[in-house]
Amino acid sequence: MGIRTDLALESKEIFEEGRSGDAGEIPGVAVDVDQWDQDIRVTRIRIQDEEGAAALGKPPGNYITIELEAGLSGTEARREEAARAVAAELKKLLPQRDGESPLQVLVVGLGNPEVTPDALGPRAAGSVQVTRHIFLLFREQAEEGMACVSVLCPGVMASTGMETAELIRKAVEIAGPDLVLAVDALAAREASRINTTIQISDTGISPGAGTGNMRKELTEKSLGRKVLAVGVPTVIDSNTLIMDSLGGFLTEPEKAEQYLAEQGASVIVTSSDIDQVVAGFSEILANAINITLHPGIYS
Repeated sequence: MGIRTDLALESKEIFEEGRSGDAGEIPGVAVDVDQWDQDIRVTRIRIQDEEGAAALGKPPGNYITIELEAGLSGTEARREEAARAVAAELKKLLPQRDGESPLQVLVVGLGNPEVTPDALGPRAAGSVQVTRHIFLLFREQAEEGMACVSVLCPGVMASTGMETAELIRKAVEIAGPDLVLAVDALAAREASRINTTIQISDTGISPGAGTGNMRKELTEKSLGRKVLAVGVPTVIDSNTLIMDSLGGFLTEPEKAEQYLAEQGASVIVTSSDIDQVVAGFSEILANAINITLHPGIYS
């Protein structure tokens, strides 16, 4: 069964725990840690090759984790600082462009707006500044320092009857973006991550993320465009929570895992304040995206 997490930082921690105290470098994985300020820590993990991918169970690429040590309990100024920290990391991953034409971006808010733990993507995307219509109508009047941005919230298949990836592919054909920026809910190993952690990656989104919707992958290979993913853990798999909490007290953890798997009773667990978590982080992510894509307007 194993421990389920969408966070590369937690995958690294799990790998290190399994090495019996060996704290050396992980082959094929580079790690860099910065303290943005006293309350915000940034951990950059680069999976360099297939050996590193096998160790952490994630595709090669960049995974940046921004941890808010005070969570969402800080002031509005702290949330604004968190948005700036996320924007600083996003800017480093934007595709390089030649010429003076604006960067074209399709922001996709993944998830179900009617289910709070899965509503992060639609709520964040709903506050992103859309500008493509301005470029289409008044190209010569478009402000400097403003990207050409489209937004899509495709919903979920249970509501639309259509595969999310297919809708996004059609939107890519229409908008012709240089970059797809997807916002989604993630799954964590530890409950404390739910109100403290943001992850950015440049490897796209693979099936099974977040609340377990089995979508087709959204990657550069499947969409023909670079894909950045920004997410916040909003849920934990119940079996992961049980095994992670009790693992140190079990004499035969393998049998416990087998029992849980045979029972088929795994459910998705979230925190009691998830409505506040989603509201707070959707605001932070929307502000970060606006700062990143429209530096001439937001600062």
